[in-house]
Amino acid sequence: MLLFRADMSFAKEYKFLTEIGIEPRNYGCFVDGSWKGSGSVVSSVNPANNKPIAEVVEGSYQDYEEGMQACFEASKIWMQLPAPKRGDIVRQIGDALRAKLQYLGRLLSLEMGKILPEGIGEVQEVIDMCDFAVGLSRQLNGSKYFCIEYDSYIIFKIKKDVHESPNHMMLEMWNPLGVVGVITAFNFPCAVLGWNACIALVCGNCVVWKGAPTTPLITIAMTKLVGEVLVLNDLPAAIFTSFCGGAEIGQAIAKDTRIPLVSFTGSSKVGLMVQQTVSQRFGKCLLELSGNNAIIIMGDADIKLAVRSVLFAAVGTAGQRCTTCRRLLVHETVYDSVVDQLLEAYKQVKIGDPLGKGTLLGPLHTRASRENFEKGIKVIKSQGGKILTGGSVIESEGNFVQPTIVEISPSADVVKEELFGPVLYVLKFKTFEEAVQINNSVPQGLSSSIFTRSPELLFKWIGPQGSDCGIVNVNIPTNGAEIGGAFGGEKGTGGGREAGSDSWKQYMRRSTCTINYGSELPLAQGINFG
Repeated sequence: MLLFRADMSFAKEYKFLTEIGIEPRNYGCFVDGSWKGSGSVVSSVNPANNKPIAEVVEGSYQDYEEGMQACFEASKIWMQLPAPKRGDIVRQIGDALRAKLQYLGRLLSLEMGKILPEGIGEVQEVIDMCDFAVGLSRQLNGSKYFCIEYDSYIIFKIKKDVHESPNHMMLEMWNPLGVVGVITAFNFPCAVLGWNACIALVCGNCVVWKGAPTTPLITIAMTKLVGEVLVLNDLPAAIFTSFCGGAEIGQAIAKDTRIPLVSFTGSSKVGLMVQQTVSQRFGKCLLELSGNNAIIIMGDADIKLAVRSVLFAAVGTAGQRCTTCRRLLVHETVYDSVVDQLLEAYKQVKIGDPLGKGTLLGPLHTRASRENFEKGIKVIKSQGGKILTGGSVIESEGNFVQPTIVEISPSADVVKEELFGPVLYVLKFKTFEEAVQINNSVPQGLSSSIFTRSPELLFKWIGPQGSDCGIVNVNIPTNGAEIGGAFGGEKGTGGGREAGSDSWKQYMRRSTCTINYGSELPLAQGINFG
């Protein structure tokens, strides 16, 4: 095991990290209540200047196996607690996060690169998910269908012929899966954890979490707060197990038969690999993958409202949200007006330090992301794209690029791909039907929105002949998901749904139970053995 030097210390601007348990060097695996790591030593890097923040000792397969075994054993204890008690633990986790909200949000912005209001907002989203899950913990229930010979004995007002046989009761029982694996991405390094873990925990599951390899510090800080709550309640710390590491840990989770459900957030390419691996062992996947989201502006739209919405939908998080608006479809009658107003709005975008006041556009997350942006611009130009504004990297220590608007044909191959950066394609259309066809023409199907004042178009848009996405908005942007709604998409986005009214069902297994409390043995379809 590596020994930490006593003389290691933070730069002045990083001193606040000690308030949330982050040190200049950290072990990256929370295994059965202890911090350890026997893998590579990596540096978490500030994308605004590409300078190291702190070091992390990643996990090895040996660390994973030790942690997973402890988590599996802890699941036998956790699933036996009443759901309201589990909900109370999640409530305490939310309170612990709330007490450190500002510090956590600042760390998230520092490490990921999103602006400070977004960083704080993301941590708040996890807190909100805790509150949501607490209420859910007192509502988990199955369905009970009775068929009793005497009406006076009917306990629930349900048709007597729901079950085909007399003196029988049929129940749907919902039980925990055991252990849920959660693999998260760098762009929302803790919100996606919250969507999954909060509900998984109240449903009686333990959680094994692999955070993104480039945001290890937020993984460690979040885990420390959760672990403290478990220990204070005399519960096994292994109920929540986490690992910082690379592909080796992710592959181990995907292959592990002790994990019935794996939630994966990332690219469609890697998500397909995860799905294939999990499916080979007949496990289940919850996938939240790539998005290629469109906003449609009809001729009757409130143009000012639409332009304001498009601005942050395209530029926010430096275009690194899965719900980022990447395609803007504008009716030919208002096309010039919309483009002119949007170009003027882009001039007001303040680019800079994500922790700085007034910054709207921070850096891309990594040097590789900046290089992909440059490559993407070259491809766009080669396919006939006209750069209306932006299109270049900003020479600096950090990974800053210009917010970019491109006029291009909707049939260009590059339009069908997800370029993870602040690049917006503007496309002209003539009819509503054409706009819907363009919206649905890409391999991804996450989020979409239309701006219109027409009730007729509104209901066509959200109906069977409208958008084929999982999120179908009206007069609001493609981003800004709320915890009360199911989040996820169709096609290459993976088909998974997180949060929302009935998401708890994904984290439980359902059994149909028929109980015969009589003396006869009739079977279904009229078969009777006497």
